[in-house]
Amino acid sequence: MHVIGTAGHVDHGKSTLVERLTGIDPDRFEEEKRRGLTIDLGFAWLTLPSGNEVGLIDVPGHERFIKNMLAGAGGISICMFVVAANEGWMPQSAEHLAILDALRVRSGVVVLTKSDQVDEATLERTRTDVNKRLGVSSLRDAPVIACSATTGEGLEALVGALDDVVSRTPAPPDTGRPRLWVDRVFTIAGAGTVVTGSLMGGTLSVGMEVEIAPEGRKARIRALQSHKKTLTSAAPGNRVALNLAGLERAGAQRGDAIVSPGGWRSTRRFDAHVEVFEERLIGEAHELTARGAHLLYVGSAETPVRISLLGVEQRLRGGQSTVAQLYARDPLVLQRGDRFVLRDAGRMLTFGGGVVLDPVPPQARRSDTDYAARLRALTGATPAEALDILVR
Repeated sequence: MHVIGTAGHVDHGKSTLVERLTGIDPDRFEEEKRRGLTIDLGFAWLTLPSGNEVGLIDVPGHERFIKNMLAGAGGISICMFVVAANEGWMPQSAEHLAILDALRVRSGVVVLTKSDQVDEATLERTRTDVNKRLGVSSLRDAPVIACSATTGEGLEALVGALDDVVSRTPAPPDTGRPRLWVDRVFTIAGAGTVVTGSLMGGTLSVGMEVEIAPEGRKARIRALQSHKKTLTSAAPGNRVALNLAGLERAGAQRGDAIVSPGGWRSTRRFDAHVEVFEERLIGEAHELTARGAHLLYVGSAETPVRISLLGVEQRLRGGQSTVAQLYARDPLVLQRGDRFVLRDAGRMLTFGGGVVLDPVPPQARRSDTDYAARLRALTGATPAEALDILVR
């Protein structure tokens, strides 16, 4: 099972495309329907011709709602990157692509929507420009499909391309450590609290005791659904809704994680490899130093973070990367290999991202070059190599 997320600029037809493909309107709120503008995450699902069933997360394209987009992007393995043929590349096209690049979402389909509104020459100019911009990103090998949600032209080719990408994308691994980043919480009369999210790392089953991290509250899974089907268990890669017994509505929120008790440790400090995007990817230059206010996005969580660059590097410019120790304001449940996105809180600019190397490290001195060298050795190391480095 895989979760596909939309991405792209506001009003480029992401929600309309999802509804045309699935028959499900992802815009859940009256304000969204009234304004014709996606504000928060929307959800749908689709059975592909091969029989593969996929979940879909529709994200807002407006820059004001980028944190909602990030909460959804943290739970996807495949993207449907949308560019309107009549408008072409726009600011949030660039920002959303940078986010997907930071999260290393390499599987996807690029969709040129509203193809019925342009002539063939304009469509080809848009296609050429999009391909050029994708060439510096993790989506450089993604197929590009032109379609119209209005006329239906190209939709069959799009579904076929999605089916092919899903079939070629490895299934999310089951490591025996389930973690579900919560992206929605609500109550149902007579049932109680329900949380939803994309399940990774392990299986969840009815009757299991779980922990709501980072607070550590305990609950029991009373019932479990995926795509409105009642199940007894769910495997990694599924969109899941959990009805939790013993949990009040206020006991969970977006950014929490549902995990197995005792299997995870909350942390505010972690080591990571961080990178700053090239100017050509985000459209403007950025320099990362210890100064400034930064925001960290991982899973569905958002928290202010302080970044301490380790070793000799005290600033990073576009296209550069190094190792760092990060200090999050709010506790998180992390593991080695988790990818994250970084934003400048003052400029409201998505400028970079990174990968967790050690989720519970000792405090490091900025000038400790031996410590920095050890972290560099962890970058790209296999699990066996990482274990050897960490126990030295």
